Amino acid sequence: MEAFLILTTQVIQLYIYALICSAILSWLIAFKIINTSNRFVFVVIDFLYRLTEPALRPIRRFLPNLGGVDISPIVLILILIFLRNLFVGWFYG
Repeated sequence: MEAFLILTTQVIQLYIYALICSAILSWLIAFKIINTSNRFVFVVIDFLYRLTEPALRPIRRFLPNLGGVDISPIVLILILIFLRNLFVGWFYG
């Protein structure tokens, strides 16, 4: 059972890293630091978009419009940290 807990926490941690990378890449694209016409960059961005967007879309529906600021990744990261701590507390508690 401990192996399942370790696997679950590692998957959650990897997804958090993917969310952070996706947010950073979106900033770099917005400030025109990264060129999306590069094929490798496009593949990485597309992969991260397909990985993170299904979880971010429902959160964006409930958040108020804050102009150009998207805080949905922060909300999702906090939810994932809560779930990870909940699993660890349930297993060791």
